[in-house]
Amino acid sequence: MVSGFAHLAMNNNKLDRLAKCAPDSGGGNIECDSVNATRRFGHSVRAGLVIGIVALIGWCGSSATAWAAGASRTPTAWSALVSGVTARDAVGGADPRQAMLMRDIFARAVTRRLNVPLAEQHAYGARMQAMLDVNSLGSLSGEYVVLVDRNQNVQALFIYFRAVPADAWQLIGASPIATGRPGQFDHFITPLGVFEHTPDNMDFRAEGTMNQNGIRGYGRHDMRIFDLGWAQAERGWGKGGVSEMRFQMHATDPDKLEPLLGIRHSKGCVRIPATLNGFLDHFGILDAEYENLVDSGRSLWVLHSDRQVTPWSGRYIVVVDSERKTRPAWSPAPSGAMRAKMPAGADTAD
Repeated sequence: MVSGFAHLAMNNNKLDRLAKCAPDSGGGNIECDSVNATRRFGHSVRAGLVIGIVALIGWCGSSATAWAAGASRTPTAWSALVSGVTARDAVGGADPRQAMLMRDIFARAVTRRLNVPLAEQHAYGARMQAMLDVNSLGSLSGEYVVLVDRNQNVQALFIYFRAVPADAWQLIGASPIATGRPGQFDHFITPLGVFEHTPDNMDFRAEGTMNQNGIRGYGRHDMRIFDLGWAQAERGWGKGGVSEMRFQMHATDPDKLEPLLGIRHSKGCVRIPATLNGFLDHFGILDAEYENLVDSGRSLWVLHSDRQVTPWSGRYIVVVDSERKTRPAWSPAPSGAMRAKMPAGADTAD
């Protein structure tokens, strides 16, 4: 199956195409902390459709969502940019300076982005470094790292890179997210720490089906669920305390819940925008250990055959709490009108 991202690199001398997929079927979604998470993978149907001279790629349930557009974003330019962040030399090496080109790809591919001031970029890089130090990973470099601020006044995800340990962490891009909202049974506060993304907790893909509240908890069909395994987390109900939850990072309902990213409304997992999910998936931003298995000869169904993996794939998701008391202007909350439309069961759809 050809994923949405691959279309931008194909037919770069032709008109762009809009990829569409079959509508979702009915059914139910699995909750984030369920031990019985399904890992069945349905096949999607995609059809190319010529619509103009701009590069548009979409994933759809009942309608397509464009993730890259603009007259200057020609297929040829996109192909050149992608080649820069995925190419290796004759002996399999790569120039780490090329890793920063991922900033441009993020800006073109991810539609929900945050414009983080430079001083804040440095501050969050320092927070991430402190957490890595505590977990004996202070010299980590040469790979992308995902950072999450679970603070209720921020709710943001950042992607960082540095070539060598002596360098400062450089921001690739940032997006609004949603983390655990306490106050209801079986709702956890998203755990702090460094979490390794490993095939020991194999990822799976969303079926795109509705739960009992008419919500696609894992998002559209074929969205990837990044499974981080069991984690100790603070209970957000009763007398509190700590117990295990299944910690995942995944997309959410594109129509009903994605516009609400920026406030806490999950059961403990990290909800992310669909285009960010596709970006992480297609370029293997967190797939270092998955790619090691592929290099050893393993075939992993969860990885698309047309992915374009960067040589700087990472494996760590770092969760911090900035303890902010007020919301920064660069991380706006959803509007009151949008929050008023929050559907019933919105915080139980993980």
